[in-house]
Amino acid sequence: MTELLKAGMNAPDFDAQDQDGSNIKLSSFKGKPVVLYFYPKDDTPGCTAEACNFRDNTKKFEEKGVKVIGVSVDSVNSHKKFYNKYGLTFTLVSDTGKKISEAYGTLNGSTDKRVTYIIDRNGRIAFVYEKVSPKEHGAEILSKLQELKLA
Repeated sequence: MTELLKAGMNAPDFDAQDQDGSNIKLSSFKGKPVVLYFYPKDDTPGCTAEACNFRDNTKKFEEKGVKVIGVSVDSVNSHKKFYNKYGLTFTLVSDTGKKISEAYGTLNGSTDKRVTYIIDRNGRIAFVYEKVSPKEHGAEILSKLQELKLA
């Protein structure tokens, strides 16, 4: 298992497919804050609670110009079903090759640990959440973004 990245480090770029099969590059969001959250598995209780909390706070993230991206090792097809089932409103990235998870140190065996990185406008990690409370995480992130003066 690799170590988690730390605040102040550059966020590793990636090019991967989202829930629609479109390519997503982290570097394409430079200039706006990004919430990059890793989660173990689509459509499981904790992951669903976390995703729905982000969904319920989408308008607030958008108003602040913040991009939310969820990452797991699930397939594009699995992400699409999860996205549609819960009416998610943010990007889900498929990391079946586990390259993103390895780069960010979130891999825990065959799945991801629940970890969130807040990335600033310049592509640097501003904050790392190692302990995530899925049901309130979206609101918690919004508060931290304000505290860090990123939104």
